[in-house]
Amino acid sequence: MTYSFSHSTSKLVVSLADGIATLAIDNLPKHNALDLEMWQAFPDIMATLDRDPQVRVVVLRGAGQDSFASGADIGEFATLRANAEGGRRYEATNEAAFWAVAHCSKPVLAMIRDFCLGGGFGLALSCDLRVASESAIFGIPAARLGIGYPPGAMKLVTAAVGAPAAKDLFFSARRIDAQEAARLGVVQRVVPDDRLEETVLSLAQTIAENAPLTIKAAKAAIDEVVGVAHPDADPVALADQCFDSHDAAEGRNAFLEKRRPVFSGR
Repeated sequence: MTYSFSHSTSKLVVSLADGIATLAIDNLPKHNALDLEMWQAFPDIMATLDRDPQVRVVVLRGAGQDSFASGADIGEFATLRANAEGGRRYEATNEAAFWAVAHCSKPVLAMIRDFCLGGGFGLALSCDLRVASESAIFGIPAARLGIGYPPGAMKLVTAAVGAPAAKDLFFSARRIDAQEAARLGVVQRVVPDDRLEETVLSLAQTIAENAPLTIKAAKAAIDEVVGVAHPDADPVALADQCFDSHDAAEGRNAFLEKRRPVFSGR
C-alpha cells in the first residue's frame, strides 16, 4: 500500500501488512529525534490511516533497532522556540500531533526501545498501549531546559499516568527505567530486547483479528471516561452500531459453530 500525504517527510515511514499499519520515526543520526516537519506531518498521516478500512491497528515505533524517539530536535530550539511566541507556535504543532495519535479511532500501539524522552515520551503517552524493551529509558527533561508545556499536552500525560506521577516526572525531570515505567503505568508490558518486535506484532495481530466496531466503541467510551475523547465521538451511538452490525451476527454464529470469527468491520 502506498499512501500520499499533504505533509510529507522522509523521516516518517508508513507501511501496511495484514491490517497492521506501522509508522516508523526515522531520524537515525539523531536517535529518532522529532523535528518540526515531522510534527507537522502527524495529523495528516494519522487521519489517512484512520480512514483506511484496511487498517485495523497502528504501531508507532522508532526505525531500525534505534530509540523510539529521543525527543524534539533540540537543534531547533534556538530558532523556533527562542521566545514565547515561537514557543506557543511550536507547542501547538506538538499538541496537534499528540491529539492526532490519541484521537485515531483505531488502536495505536507504541513499540519502545532505548530512549523515549520529552516529546517522544508525550507521543508514546498519546498511544493506547505501550510495550517497552528492558533497555528503554523514559523522561521529560522540560524542567532542565526551561520550557513549558500547554494544558492539552499535560492532559494526555495525566490521563495516562495520573496527576501525582505526572508531577513527579515533570518536577524532577529524572529518567526512569522500564520497570519503574511499568509500575507508574507508563507502559503495559516490559519484555527482553530481543522479544520486543514479536511481542508487539503478536498483540497487534490479536487486536486486528477482533471486531473493529467493538474496539472503536470501547476506545471512545474509555477516552470519554478519562477526559481525552474526540469531540465528535459518540460512544453510545458507536456501541449501538455494534449490535446492529454484520460482525455481531458473525460473532454469535462463530461462537455457536465453535469456530474462529472473521470480522469485516461492518
